[in-house]
Amino acid sequence: MFPMSDDVRATTPCGGAGGGCEVGSALPVGAAAPDFALRDQFGQTVRLSDFRDRKAVAVLFIPFAFSGVCTGELGAVQARLASFLTFDTEVVAVSCDPVYSLRAFAERDGLDMTLLSDFWPHGEVSAAYGVFDSARGAPRRSSFVVDPRGTISWAVHNDLRQGRDLDAHLAALQQAVGEPV
Repeated sequence: MFPMSDDVRATTPCGGAGGGCEVGSALPVGAAAPDFALRDQFGQTVRLSDFRDRKAVAVLFIPFAFSGVCTGELGAVQARLASFLTFDTEVVAVSCDPVYSLRAFAERDGLDMTLLSDFWPHGEVSAAYGVFDSARGAPRRSSFVVDPRGTISWAVHNDLRQGRDLDAHLAALQQAVGEPV
């Protein structure tokens, strides 16, 4: 799998018991999720608004395709893809890698999920969500669950070297569509 850390401060959900986000400018729970139109690994445009009134969407910002932690966590999502992709839920991963890199990444690792390129204008969507790290030129390892109404219902921000807790992501995604957790 991927490395995990015992440092729970790095994964304090926005609006949770920790009182806010570890990423200072990240959008809070309850905010309207900014719409976006990004190209996927096949060059097709995917809009967040396409899921409006139909599905809750887990939006996973990943720092770099082909990096160790991103490879491990997206492999873990792939292994549980049937849980993430249902009639009521969707998952997309967003990085600042070019479309062609994301295609090679998906093919190499057998990833069947939607990988979106925030390459140009560079990091515009990541910045709209408040998770763009300008020093690295990539998004922070952040996740948002957007409910079918287009509102952020859950968010979490991990340290660059720390993989995501997929059980927590699935629970938040299911809760966003009113399924029992």
